[in-house]
Amino acid sequence: MATTKKKISPENALNRLAALCSRSEQAECDLRAKLAAWAIAPNDADRIIARLYEMRFIDRNRYACAFVRDKFRFEGWGKIKISYQLRQKGFDDNAIADALTEISDEEYAERLHTLLAAKVRSIKNKPYMQAKAALVRFAASRGFEPDIIYRTIPDVLPYNSTNPCDDDDDNCQDAYFDD
Repeated sequence: MATTKKKISPENALNRLAALCSRSEQAECDLRAKLAAWAIAPNDADRIIARLYEMRFIDRNRYACAFVRDKFRFEGWGKIKISYQLRQKGFDDNAIADALTEISDEEYAERLHTLLAAKVRSIKNKPYMQAKAALVRFAASRGFEPDIIYRTIPDVLPYNSTNPCDDDDDNCQDAYFDD
């Protein structure tokens, strides 16, 4: 199915984007994509974007900080995934680092702990090493750093040393969880 571009006037495009930006923070690259979808000429698009910056509808730092807060609090993303997404939107490393200061270290560790504790419930019947590997993969896919992942796992997945399976025991099916 081919997508057709809906052509609108540059003035109408400016008004629509200003209304959109007044409702929520928007990245310049996303606004440029909308302008292209509306078949706005590149020179008109540049003027519209410049005007939105002038009127303070667009602010890169404000957007980056809002993006970090939203993706961390609502999506449960870690700093790696957030950084990657901001780079995809054209932000430089300094702007990303400044925006990531929105997340406190305590809040970051607490969020990872909460996510891993919820994940542990879904892998409760797996042997310890499989469960640990599943938690590492899960946290890494959310964009958390390996060092904080490995520091947090023992808190949510305690090793039950009272009944460890021998490495030679092929019939070992114990889950290594405290009841």
